[in-house]
Amino acid sequence: MSKNREKDKSPARKETILSGAQPTGALHIGNLEGALRNWVNLQEDYWMFLCIVDWHALTAAFNDTKEMKSNIFEMAIDFLAAGLDPDKCAIFIQSEVKEHAELHLIFSMLITVPTLTRLPTYQEKKDSLDSYGFLGYPVLQAADICLYNAHKVPVGKDQEKHIWLAADLAKRFNSIYRKTLNEPEALLREIPLILGSDNRKMSKSYDNHIPLAFTEKQTEKRLRSFYTDPEKLRQGDSGHPEKCPVFLLHRVYTEDPDNEIAPSCKSGKLGCVDCKMILNKNLNNALQPIRDKRVELQKTPDFVWDVLKMGGDRARTRAEIVMEKVRSAMKTNYRSKGK
Repeated sequence: MSKNREKDKSPARKETILSGAQPTGALHIGNLEGALRNWVNLQEDYWMFLCIVDWHALTAAFNDTKEMKSNIFEMAIDFLAAGLDPDKCAIFIQSEVKEHAELHLIFSMLITVPTLTRLPTYQEKKDSLDSYGFLGYPVLQAADICLYNAHKVPVGKDQEKHIWLAADLAKRFNSIYRKTLNEPEALLREIPLILGSDNRKMSKSYDNHIPLAFTEKQTEKRLRSFYTDPEKLRQGDSGHPEKCPVFLLHRVYTEDPDNEIAPSCKSGKLGCVDCKMILNKNLNNALQPIRDKRVELQKTPDFVWDVLKMGGDRARTRAEIVMEKVRSAMKTNYRSKGK
């Protein structure tokens, strides 16, 4: 891990990206294809801050934090194993940069409660998570983004409204005080549809996922349990690949599924078990480099924590600069000798 940051000053890295993830522990292939691969590509072209948002995780786990540290560690390992480079992006823990809380407090004065209660994410979960912290989740998220004066935030279409909210808060701050904060934009990305073994969205909470840390045998066992085409009941029945979550994974991990898999499935020549075993081979081949790297990183925990510390130092440096501008605009930098 080089301490020389000169290469970050190239013109190609002139814009800043902020992205974040709740520390849920070891990641799965849905996380890999939904976010990680995109981040690995983006780190080449942007100043990138990647935040493990442990404060956000408290909205649903405030009463059970004993696994938080190990979850952060496992997530950091998967970030690095997937190809995120600490010389190219700052990987850090949200709570290690206290300025997140400061800007969150300031932003909370600039938004109304009815605005927050109308957000779809609040409406969806208010019956189970109706706390002040959950209500203010999008405000903290906006602070996360604006604290680094991010230009763009890589998200799927379903998260776009949260980026609009961050842009609105930055705009409101700038209009009340003075132009200080960038108004971030969503960097929309195509996210492959990854379904779990039960045909629902792949999720650790559903236990329908394939962790990156799985062995080849564990992967095969999980794939054998996958839901398939409900109309293909017997060997020889015609299949409907477009209805099958296994075929969706073939689209990601098999080189030419429309010619290699789909015709044989439709004709009934390819049975579901054989189809899964082809996927098993391709998926395991794709994951092997990540798994090998995970094994190496598990043996060097000090290195992983050093990566997070270095990322936190870099994030804090940027956050302090931006917050000093915020305080100056608000005229709340009382100890400053400036105007």
